Amino acid sequence: MIDDLYSARILSLAANLPRAGRLSAPEGTGEKIAKLCGSRAIVDVTLDDQARVKDFAQDVKACALGQAGAGVVGEAAIGSTFAEIEAARDAMLAMLKSGGNGPDNRFEGLRILKQVADYPARHASSMVAIEALLEAVRQAMAKHHTNTRTRIAGAA
Repeated sequence: MIDDLYSARILSLAANLPRAGRLSAPEGTGEKIAKLCGSRAIVDVTLDDQARVKDFAQDVKACALGQAGAGVVGEAAIGSTFAEIEAARDAMLAMLKSGGNGPDNRFEGLRILKQVADYPARHASSMVAIEALLEAVRQAMAKHHTNTRTRIAGAA
């Protein structure tokens, strides 16, 4: 039954979204929308000098599953690297599509959405936050790379 998807933990994560809002001066912003249901996540980030997420905020308008995914992402994002986020996204996709175990380490909490695998129409809404975070970090890294090249060229 689809009601089994909405456990107390999922509803708790959905109701207590960490780091809600927007950053005033993000280095990267990612937005993802689940076309089927309209769930949407906008994520803003800044990075530290080692390309780890230094600050993070999210504006999420989603169903309980999308909100729950965003809740886990909000708890885990600070300090994460692009590689960690990408691995978590890939592991989550494998969990939903092909029976994988799901993310580990800092994003292990996304495993709470494992039973969403049985409901393909809910996959995209469960993914909006991690996908938006990945896009935001990719954008911020490109900006950091451009700024580094500009500083090097200016020093020459």
